[in-house]
Amino acid sequence: MRLIRKFRLECAHRLPRLPEGHKCWRLHGHSYVVEVTVEGPVDPVEGWVMDFDRMDGAFAAVHEALDHRYLNEVPGLANPTSENLARWIWERLREDLPLVEVRVDETCDAACVYRGGE
Repeated sequence: MRLIRKFRLECAHRLPRLPEGHKCWRLHGHSYVVEVTVEGPVDPVEGWVMDFDRMDGAFAAVHEALDHRYLNEVPGLANPTSENLARWIWERLREDLPLVEVRVDETCDAACVYRGGE
């Protein structure tokens, strides 16, 4: 069974490796939606894979590190593409959660999915 928990982040960034005229080279912000997906068996007593509070607790440090921040200044995110952001989040959650994927929606119609190992 899979569980999905959504988290919201408000962040600013720029993509410094793009040509200077590219719109994403300039400083701009996103209202990111991050979906964290975990997988495991349903506990026969509790009736769930895990308490959503466990997912919230695991994500709390990520939220603190990223929300209302300039992502380029976050260690490990000098080039904060959605792909790099999804991998960065995965690396911080993988010890605490049985991850399946981390999805980062940077706009209503643009997203990235990371499943580890890529």
